[in-house]
Amino acid sequence: MGKSSTKSIVTFAMLLEEVAKIDPTVRIRFSTSHPKDITDEVLFTMAAYDNICKYIHLPVQSGNSRILEMMNRTYDREWYIDKIDRIYEIMPDCTISSDMIAGFCSETEAEHQDTLSMIEYAKYSLSYTFYYSERPGTTAARKYPDDVPLDVKKRRLAEIIEVQRRVSHELNLLDLGKTFEVLIEGDSKKSDKDFSGRNSQNKMIIFPKMTGYKPGDYAQVKVLEVTSATLKGEINPH
Repeated sequence: MGKSSTKSIVTFAMLLEEVAKIDPTVRIRFSTSHPKDITDEVLFTMAAYDNICKYIHLPVQSGNSRILEMMNRTYDREWYIDKIDRIYEIMPDCTISSDMIAGFCSETEAEHQDTLSMIEYAKYSLSYTFYYSERPGTTAARKYPDDVPLDVKKRRLAEIIEVQRRVSHELNLLDLGKTFEVLIEGDSKKSDKDFSGRNSQNKMIIFPKMTGYKPGDYAQVKVLEVTSATLKGEINPH
């Protein structure tokens, strides 16, 4: 008789752990396709390994439960808020980014306000924002009329961007004076005298070049100045 074989299930968290173990000096960052992929198992694995970035992209699309149901997102506002709470409970130093759509079919002003309040609650480090445009062949195009006027969509998008800019700046101000381990990616876009790189929270940091450092190296960088999008600092060789 041949030997019977059993297939073992490998979860994403297990795979993440095995990858993190390969080389502690290699930084691991992944992109989230759906909030329900971020289980407690994934969060505890992220917290356990220093080389797994403390950053999660958690697309919300809308802060309103009725709109989320129309989008077929399979979660509501309360579930999403619980997930945000759980992330910060397990990893207080984690940053979260998101995707948002302004002016989805039939969205009211009150429902738009739910999206603005979600930015405040979740404290996103950044968001990728768009206004709704009908795409042929999609469920939304088949089922719902694109009935929010373009000027309203654009105004709501501008409001989302402004709230996110303020929240991002407030979060970055908390990093003033802190020192982060930064993976040097290359020259700054604005000056070849500066390096740019990211910390574990996926925040971009700009700092003057120093002899002995090159792209691919890690550097301890102290934050001296911030904007809503960028941290600026200098290498602390000690």
